[in-house]
Amino acid sequence: MSTNNNLVLAGIDGSSLTNAVCDYAAWIATRVGAPLKLLHTIDHHPETAIKTDLTGNIGIDSRDHLLEDIIELDRQRSKLRLQQGKQILQTAKKRVIQAGIAEPFTNQRHGSLVESLIELENDIRVLVIGVRGKVHENQPDKIGAKLESIIRSLHKPILVINAEFKVPQQIMIAYDGSKAADKAVDMVANSPLYKGLTCHIVCVSHDDNNEQFRDMEIATDKLKLAGGIEVIAEKLVGKPEQMLCEYQTGHNIDMIVMGAFSHTRVRDWLLGSFTVKMLTNSHKPLFLLR
Repeated sequence: MSTNNNLVLAGIDGSSLTNAVCDYAAWIATRVGAPLKLLHTIDHHPETAIKTDLTGNIGIDSRDHLLEDIIELDRQRSKLRLQQGKQILQTAKKRVIQAGIAEPFTNQRHGSLVESLIELENDIRVLVIGVRGKVHENQPDKIGAKLESIIRSLHKPILVINAEFKVPQQIMIAYDGSKAADKAVDMVANSPLYKGLTCHIVCVSHDDNNEQFRDMEIATDKLKLAGGIEVIAEKLVGKPEQMLCEYQTGHNIDMIVMGAFSHTRVRDWLLGSFTVKMLTNSHKPLFLLR
C-alpha cells in the first residue's frame, strides 16, 4: 500500500484526548479511503541536574559518583518513556482497528513533535491532533504549548480535537474572504469526507456592506454546484469569535472548518490571534487550513 502524500496522521500522547483523536482519525481515513498512521514522539529534554554546579565541598570521587547516578537515572527515565510510548501506540492501534481500520501503521520517533511533523509533512493528507496534551489537559482555558507552532509550520489540513468523538452531521465554514477560507471551501466542495453532510457557511463582519459578504456568495455557489452537500449560508454582524461560537452552539455544529493564522504575528500580538481565540473558545473540533 502506498502511503505517499495520503496519510491520515494521528498525533497521540496518552492524554485524555487521545481516544477522541484516534476516533476522528479513523472516521476520516474510512471516509476518504486513506491509510492511517499513529504517531507518538519522545522529546528528550536534557536533565537540568546534570548542569548543576557540583564543585562545592564534596570530593572529586563523590562528585563523579553523583554524576554517574544522574546519568543512570536519565537512562532509566528514557527507557520508561519508550515503554510507555509503545503501550500508548498499542492501545491506540487496537482502538482504530475496532473502528474499522484494518491495517493501521504505528510510528514512535525521538525528538520534537514539531520537527517530526515537518519531516513527515510530504506524506500527510490530514493531521489529527488534540488541542492540548498532558501538560495542559486539565486546563480548558489553554491550548497545547506546541500547537501554534505545529499549525504555523505545516501546510496541510489539521483537525484539532477538543471533545469526545461524535459522527459529524453538520459542519460550519467560518468564511472571511481570505485565501485560507477559499481553500476551506474548495476542500469541503471536493472531498468525499463531507458528502451527505449539512454545511453552514457563515461570514461575520463588523458592518452590513462588507466585501466579505460578496465573496461569500461566490463561495456558497461553489459549494452548491459541487453537489452532495446541503448548504446553508448566513451573514452575521458582530465580533467574529463570539458570533461564530454562538452560531455553533445554536445550530448544533459538529465541526468548524476555517483558515488559520491568516494575519502576521505582529497583528496577532497587537490584536490577539483570531485562531487562538477560536481554539480556546470553541467546544467542537476545528479543521484548520493555511
